[in-house]
Amino acid sequence: MTSKKWTASDIPDQSGRVAVVTGANSGNGLETARALAGRGALVVLAVRDLDRGRAAVDAIRADHPGSDLVLQELDLASLDSVREAASAIGNRFERIDLLVNNAGVFHTPRRQTADGFEIRMGTNHLGHFAWTGLLLERMLPVAGSRVVTVSSDAHRYRSRIDFDRVGAAQDHSQAAAYGRSKLANLLFTYELQRRLLAAGASTVALAAHPGWSETEILRHFPGIRVIHLLIQPLRHSAAMGALSTLRAATDPTASGGQLYGPDGFMEMRGHPVLVTSSARSQEAALQRRLWHASEELTAVSFSV
Repeated sequence: MTSKKWTASDIPDQSGRVAVVTGANSGNGLETARALAGRGALVVLAVRDLDRGRAAVDAIRADHPGSDLVLQELDLASLDSVREAASAIGNRFERIDLLVNNAGVFHTPRRQTADGFEIRMGTNHLGHFAWTGLLLERMLPVAGSRVVTVSSDAHRYRSRIDFDRVGAAQDHSQAAAYGRSKLANLLFTYELQRRLLAAGASTVALAAHPGWSETEILRHFPGIRVIHLLIQPLRHSAAMGALSTLRAATDPTASGGQLYGPDGFMEMRGHPVLVTSSARSQEAALQRRLWHASEELTAVSFSV
């Protein structure tokens, strides 16, 4: 491990690679898409709001004229939308080199997904679980392909999952619901990596967390303007937050099952390094249990 700080300039040439990034219209997702496009990848921006997606495409092309970008509508809170979007991408591309599961919701009006799931677990985990399962066939034949799922250090806090009610609201705390969904992201990543390894696949699964970055994820939080003033010294830019994802996605030395996060105080900000997730996230029994529950809830099975 070198002492040099990893930056976007360390991203290898991505020419000829197809990268699919969810939630690529703003924040960390936009910066991830921007950096990959800047290094030559064909980037699919999978977004819920097409108008904001078009603005993101314009912003990336302003920085990188001639970049190869595709806009795809995707609402992770609807399994019908997930299936339609995955079918469209699968029909358009014979191969996918990189799948970045970035999109997420935190503090949002209390509601359910179109399929009746609690909004955070339904969007952040179950939507991405189904999305990955439906696209994996386009990745397995591709040497060096990667699935990178964005979690959060919030996975450590109040995140115990009631496996009898995985898709349902388990209490009235939005923070706890978010923490559960971010724990689920890690349980999913580790179980996916175990299955890929057992199948002898060249595809690998990794995770990343951005630290405290300047994104819109707290936009519905009460008193957000005051909160921004209080936490601003602890945050870093969305471009810095995206570096953890980008390192997991492109660093030639990265391996399946690894987690990247910021190197600063309490992993809140800084440059990406290997970090360790909670002991709970590493429990194989929990990983398997969530996997089977997710298959039942989404009706999506993986080929590994």
